[in-house]
This record gives sequence, structure tokens and C-alpha cells, in this order.
Amino acid sequence: MRRFGTQGRVYPDKHYVVARAEETSDFIDRIKDGRYIVLFAPRQTGKTTFFRLALEALALQDSTYFPIQLNFEEYEDYDLASFYASLRKEICKEIERVFQKRETDPSDELASFLVNTEITDHVSMREFFEEFAKLLSQDTHRQRVVFTIDEFDAIPRAALKGFLRSLRYIYLSDQIRCPHSVGIVGVKGIPQLNYDRSISPFNIQDEFHLPSFTLEQVQELLGQYTDEVGQAFAPEVIASIHKQTAGQPVLVNRFAQILTEEMDIPKTETITMVHWTTAHAQLLRGQNTNIEHLTTNVRKDPRFESLLMRIMARDEGVDFNLHNDIISELATYGVIKGGTDGMCEILNPIYLYCIMQVFKPAVNGLEQEYFPEDTDDEGREYLTPAGEIDMESLLDNFRDFIARAGFRILQVPETPQESVGRHLLLAYLDEFVRRVGGVMHIEVQTGRGRMDLLITHNQRKYIVETKIWRGESRYQSGKKQLAAYLKLEDVTDGYYVVFDHRQTPDPRIETETVEGVAIRSYVIPVIQETPSSAPDQKT
Repeated sequence: MRRFGTQGRVYPDKHYVVARAEETSDFIDRIKDGRYIVLFAPRQTGKTTFFRLALEALALQDSTYFPIQLNFEEYEDYDLASFYASLRKEICKEIERVFQKRETDPSDELASFLVNTEITDHVSMREFFEEFAKLLSQDTHRQRVVFTIDEFDAIPRAALKGFLRSLRYIYLSDQIRCPHSVGIVGVKGIPQLNYDRSISPFNIQDEFHLPSFTLEQVQELLGQYTDEVGQAFAPEVIASIHKQTAGQPVLVNRFAQILTEEMDIPKTETITMVHWTTAHAQLLRGQNTNIEHLTTNVRKDPRFESLLMRIMARDEGVDFNLHNDIISELATYGVIKGGTDGMCEILNPIYLYCIMQVFKPAVNGLEQEYFPEDTDDEGREYLTPAGEIDMESLLDNFRDFIARAGFRILQVPETPQESVGRHLLLAYLDEFVRRVGGVMHIEVQTGRGRMDLLITHNQRKYIVETKIWRGESRYQSGKKQLAAYLKLEDVTDGYYVVFDHRQTPDPRIETETVEGVAIRSYVIPVIQETPSSAPDQKT
């Protein structure tokens, strides 16, 4: 039986694989047209698998294409001579592999050429391909060489310009081109690799975008499992997986892996939202390579935190400007993307939740004051007699906690002042939800100005939307946004928490009906005067 792949390359005989027929057809058309294609995308987005399977599909369509597939992952620390010497060996190995797969042998002349010809620099590499093309075509009808390079950004710095210049020279040549088409795959784009910021020597590139899975592709992937095993996914489970991951391939497969391999759900049972909730909590709290990459990358530069918090805090958004080094680097890591309006967005709700957890202090110094001293360890004071969460009392207590903490909220370590209210609410609710055996996650993908927390407890959903005060008009429009979302989730009441950072805040508590649903709103001051800045008190 096949499995959902989350580690390394994916193989159709071992793993469930999304066909990506439309993208594959587009890619093959570009190869046939002789394009020199670049695909730069974050790690674990399926680049290597896609290129390999697309080339296999091309070989089945037309045997006149001769694929040479390389990987530069080991070359980063090589000197120039070692790089080109190793490159020649790998190219020759790949040529031999293609002949073996086709169950044919190269001519004696070609075999001798492969053994005796050296590649010492970018010019001799170009000359190697020119001669190889001639000898390859002597034995059979014309072969079009397709040259693909994975992990291209590991190319030694000293080799980069010359290597790209030779490819450009070949592309612009009036002779029969060899390679006919080139595919370059990596994480960093060529402008980022061009370390001295001079004009790129490879300005003939054709950029190829490999998108995340669509909802239909997630349905296709999970449908393969259902067809083989017989176990179905409820439609809302599939939709929720896509919503939380935004189609990020490894996260989609990891979700499915937990549900089908790690939860011991009987294969005769349909996978439901109850199962999904458990799997989602396991994904958020457990260890997996993709989340580890994310958390490692966002910790690399203190400026990342400031930018990410701005993206999440500002209704007006942050311009997705790839000329900005910080934005460009976060996009390279797959943390943010450009939205349809040209503004920065966090890639998906799972990443948004994990980013909040990364920047939430492990200890904020206020944990012992979340609840009154006589609060039950299991949080029963905030449960109704029917066992439901009394969200009104729970959030009333959070408001009182902020007032009790006073100026000390400004002393929470390593937390931007604008984000401190949200950090504390997230920590507070997380503490309570764990006590009562519920789970919590973030629903809104972008983080732009709003953050919806969805708590699930005893199969009931509770939705809390948070914002930062940006004026009366936006405060009122936020209620309508929440009302629309509540109706979409089939929930009749919701909670709206707005943090007011003004020097003269206007605290409020309001309960009202907005577009047919009940909303309880809180405007909570989070800027307090410290003792040193307060007016002198006369005794």
C-alpha cells in the first residue's frame, strides 16, 4: 500500500502523488520550445518531485529528448577546479544512465569522448556540450538535450557567473543548441545568488511558478488513498486541511499521514472533523521538519519578528516589495507571500500560529496572575453546568487580568509593544484550553490586522477575533467581518477583543446582535503608565 510522503523525494509507486497535469503540460511545452527555465521556491514545496516526474512524462511522449539531471547540493564549498572536475564526472554518469535505460550503447567515438574529454571551466563546458551534440546525433536521429540542475543555489560562488554566461552564450547561439533546454531548480533566485549585485549574466531565464495544491488537488490526493483503502474523508475535513495549510504540499501530506497512520482510526470509519481536530492539534504541537524549518528561519534575524508582527497588526497591510531584503528573505523561506492586493501575507494559518508561538516568551512572568488564586486547576469556574466554556466570564477575567497586571505588561520580555496584548491573550487562552482538554488554532490565513482564534471543546466551536484599535470606523467594520465569519462557520455567537494602545484609551464592553449573530466586544487598554512616568503623589 502506498503512503503519504513527507520526507524527501516522492515516488508514485510508494506514495500518493498529485498529478499536476496542467503544470506538467505547461512545463513540457516550455522545454519543447527550448526555454531556459528557472524554478525557485522554498524547500519542501515539491520542486524536485515535480521536475523529475515532468521529465519522465516528456520521455514517454517523445524519445528524442535526452535528459541529463544533476544536483549541486554537495558543491557549495568546492573550489573552481574541483567543481568542474566533479561536474564532468556527474554529466558522464547521467549520459551512461540514459543509454542504459534505453538499452542502447553509445558509439565508440562517443564513448571515447566521454572518457577522454575534460571540463575545467565554463568555456570548456560549453565546448563539451557542442561536441557531445555532434557525436550524439551521428548514431541516431537528432537528440535534444534537456539539462536540469537541482539545488542550484549550492553552486560555488566562484563558478556562478561563468557558468551562467556559458548557458546564456549557448541560448543565444545561432547553431543547434545544446543543451536545447535548461531547468534550474533552487531556493534562492538568480538575483539573490548574484552576490555582488551586478547585472545578471543570465537574463534569458523563463521563470516557472509551481503553486501550492488547490482544493481540487488535495481532493485528488486524498481520493487516491480512499480508492486504495476504502476509507473516506468527510468533505469538510478535506476543505479544512486545505484551508489550514493553504495547500502547502508537505503540510497536506503530514495532515493525511497523522489521520491515516498515527491515529488508529478503524479503516471502516469515515474520517470526520472530530478526527481532524485531534490531528490538527498533534501537527501544531508535534515535531516535523517543515515546522522546524519555519521556526529556525524566522529566528535568524531580529528584524523578521518586527516585520511579521507588523503584517499581523496592520489593517492597511505591508507592501510585498521584493526589493526589500527582509521581505525577499522571508519570501524565499516560504514564510510570506504576496496577496492578491499586493500586500504581504503569512503563507497559511498553521504558520501564523507557529510564528506567534515562536515569538511568545516561554515565560512572561505573569502566568500566576492569569486567574484568581482560588481558581480550580481544571478551570471548572469557567465551564457552565452543561460542560460548555463560559466565554463571557473567561474573557471578563482576561480584561481584569490586564488591569491587574498594569504597567507590567510592558515588561514582558522580547515582545514588541504593539503585539503584547495578542501574545498575552494567546498565552492565556492556551493555558485555559489545555486545562479543560480543548484545542485552539488560528483560522485567518493572512494575519492582516485581524487574527481569529478558534477553540474547540466538547465538539463545540468558540471564535474569538482579535484586532488592534485603528479608529471607530475600523472597530465597527470588524464586527461585521466577525459576523460574516460566524455565519460561515455556523456559529451563533462570537467574541471580539480589540487592544487599545492609545495614551487615552476608551475601554468598552458591548454585547449586541450584528447581522443576526450575537457579538460580545471588548476594547482593552494595554498601554499603562509605569511608576517612573506617573505624576508624583503627595503624601
